[in-house]
Amino acid sequence: MNIDPSTTKYLISARLEAEGIVEKPDIVGAVFGQTEGLLGEELDLRDLQKSGRIGRIEVDVVSKKGRTEGLIMIPSSLDQVETSIMAASLETIDRVGPCKATIRVDKVEDVRVTKRNKIVERARQLLTSMLESSKTSGMDLLDEVRASVQVSEIVSYGAERLPSGPNVSDSDAIIIVEGRQDVLNLLRSGIKNAIAVEGTNVPKTVQELSKEKVVTAFVDGDRGGDLILRELLQVGEVDFIARAPRGREVEELTQKQIMKSLRNKIPADQFVEMYGLAGQVYKPEDDTAGPVEREEAPPRPQPRPPMPSPARQEHRNEPRNEPRMEPRNEPRPEPAGEPGFEPPMREPTPAASRAGNPKLEKYRDMLTQISGSSKARILNDNDSIAAEVPVRALVETLRTNRQARAVVFDGIITQRILDIASEIGMRSVVGMKMGTITKQPSGIEVYTKTDLPVP
Repeated sequence: MNIDPSTTKYLISARLEAEGIVEKPDIVGAVFGQTEGLLGEELDLRDLQKSGRIGRIEVDVVSKKGRTEGLIMIPSSLDQVETSIMAASLETIDRVGPCKATIRVDKVEDVRVTKRNKIVERARQLLTSMLESSKTSGMDLLDEVRASVQVSEIVSYGAERLPSGPNVSDSDAIIIVEGRQDVLNLLRSGIKNAIAVEGTNVPKTVQELSKEKVVTAFVDGDRGGDLILRELLQVGEVDFIARAPRGREVEELTQKQIMKSLRNKIPADQFVEMYGLAGQVYKPEDDTAGPVEREEAPPRPQPRPPMPSPARQEHRNEPRNEPRMEPRNEPRPEPAGEPGFEPPMREPTPAASRAGNPKLEKYRDMLTQISGSSKARILNDNDSIAAEVPVRALVETLRTNRQARAVVFDGIITQRILDIASEIGMRSVVGMKMGTITKQPSGIEVYTKTDLPVP
C-alpha cells in the first residue's frame, strides 16, 4: 500500500470480515456512508479528506469460500484524541454492501515514532561504519606501506632469475616454495629466506643451493605439492619437509598458519620412510657411483631368475603360477632390510652371545620403555642417558652433540643417522627396524628390535 507521507502522523489499521463477497469500492463506500454525520461536522470524514487531514483510504481484500477478509489503512494528521475517535467510529460499521460485516481496529500507530526508530537504527549503522573506517585507516596505511616494502624486497636469484627473499644468499637455511606469490606471502610474515622453483621442473640453481644449505621444502597441500616434493627429493638434498594444510596453498595461509606449518616440519628421511620413497631420493654420497646403478640393478635381476626356473621346463601349467607368486614375495624383503646388508650386522650378535649380554639387555629395556613414544635416548660413554629428544629432532641433536656414544630410538635406522654416528665417533645405534642402507660405516654396532635378546 502507498501511504502519502505528507498527510500522515498516525496510521489506523483495521481488519474487516464480511459474510459474503465484497470489493474495495463497497468497503470504502461503507466507511464514508456509515460514519457520515456520526461525529459531527468537525470530524466529517469527507471534509477531513478534502482538507488533507485524512489521507487516501487503502483497502486490501481477499475472498475465499464465500467470505471476505480485508485490511483497511487510514492515514491521519489529526491529533491523538481525534484520531482515536475516528478509529473507534470504524467499529460501528456492521454492513458492507449487501453483506454483514465486522470491523476491528488492530492498532493506531504513531508513524513519527516508527520514523524515529528507523532514523536511530540507520544512524547507528552509519556511525559504526564511520568508526570502523576511521579506526582501520591508520592500520591500512601501515599495511599498505609494509606490503609495498615487502614487494620491493623480493629479488631475482640465479641464472633462472627465480623469485626469492633478500636473505637467500646470506642465510645458512632456505625455504623452497612453489611460486612468486608464496614468496610474497612469506615476506609478509617476516620470512626472507624463501625461494620459488616456479613449476615442477626444479631449476639447477635450487639443486645447487640444496647441496650447500639446510633446505626446508614448504609445499602446497594438494596434488601439485606432491609432484614438486617428489621432484625435489629426486634432484636435490632436502633436509626437512613442511606441508600446508590439506587442500590449502602456501600463498593463502595466514601468518599463524605459516608458522605452525613450519614448526611441524619433519625430517626428510622420516618422510621418505613413511611414504616408501627410498629408491627415489637423491643421495650425495652416491654421486660417484651413480644413482642408476643403485636403483635399477636390484629390481631388474630379481624378477628374471624365476623365469628360467626348472619348474618351467617340467610343466607348462606351473610357470604361470610361479612367476606370479615369486615377484610378489621377492621384492618385499629388500626395502625393509637389504639382504646383502643384514648379515654383517647380525653376525657379531648370534643368539648365544645375545642371551647373556648385559649391554644388549639394557638396550632392549630402553627400547621397550620408549616404544610407541617416537622418542630417542642419547647415551654417553658409560651408557647413561645424556638426553631424551623427539625422533624428528634426532639428526640435528646428533650433529651438535659430539659426546654421544650410543643412541636408542623409537624409529627407523636410516643411512643419514649412520653417517652422522660415524662422523661423531658413536659405537652403537639401536632402532626399531632398518631402513634402506647402502653402506654400513665401520666400527658401529647396529641393532634392531629383532637383534636384541628376548626377555
